Amino acid sequence: MFFKKKTSPENSFNGLSASLDELIEQKKYLPYIKKRQNNFTSDQAGDIRSAFKGRGMEFDEVRTYGFGDDVRDIDWRVTARKNEPYTKVFSEEKDREVYVVLDLSAYMLFGTKKELKSVAAAKLAALLGWQSMANKDRFGLVLYNGKETRVFKPQNNQKNLMAVLKAISETSSDVLKLSDEDKATAQNDITEPLRFLQYNIKSRAMVFVLSDFKKINAEGLKSLVALTKRCRVYCVNIYDYIEEVPPDSGEYMAEYNGEKLIFDSSPEAYKRTYYNYFLEKRRAMENFCRKFNCQYLNIRTDRPLYKQLRIL
Repeated sequence: MFFKKKTSPENSFNGLSASLDELIEQKKYLPYIKKRQNNFTSDQAGDIRSAFKGRGMEFDEVRTYGFGDDVRDIDWRVTARKNEPYTKVFSEEKDREVYVVLDLSAYMLFGTKKELKSVAAAKLAALLGWQSMANKDRFGLVLYNGKETRVFKPQNNQKNLMAVLKAISETSSDVLKLSDEDKATAQNDITEPLRFLQYNIKSRAMVFVLSDFKKINAEGLKSLVALTKRCRVYCVNIYDYIEEVPPDSGEYMAEYNGEKLIFDSSPEAYKRTYYNYFLEKRRAMENFCRKFNCQYLNIRTDRPLYKQLRIL
């Protein structure tokens, strides 16, 4: 379901597919992300070393704690053994690989405001690509359309990034043209791209999984767990406005598997049930990530992407 908004002549982006120009345009948001990060307090950012705070960090050595060192880096085991404070020292991680798993399957073709979930995911993938270039990281993409997985090996050059953005734009458009029969026969779960990374990715890479996670099965979750043991994994849940806010009070007609029904969204009991249904689904994925040391982030499609990148 998608209600297309009217577009002005100067805004040709329709929210149904991600054009190449639109993906290139994401580069302009990098300064805003940097500014927001500089304004974060420790309470907002927590203890997470951000992918958008510059170069990645890796452990180098332990030395005596000195004035001005971050207390969060104190090595308590060594401190207890030596009977004086010691701190961990981190150095810049060299030649870091950043992978994005981009879910552009048919299940991502949903939206009620601004744009489809597939479009928001595509734009976020582009933004991560531009940020990787700015950080001199090698950026790679695992692109999934519901049937096939395309892999772009990590590189740090604009030519490769433009090829990646072009593939994203073309896939975003092609998925819209699928027939109902093609959509019905597609797998649509992201197990295949996750399994590919599980067996082919290098240790200590960064992996961003952009999906709504509605079609991830037990095997896909196992692959995620395996990835967390060697990589830093971010599960970025893309969701729509109507998956958080119940529809306005009134009668609606819905159709599923050829059957039509009319329901009334006015009762408060209905609204509570509706809200809790989607909330519990998001919490289930969030709890999974917390249990297995993934970072988790919700992205709502009708809000500016760069304003929602709090932990990246």
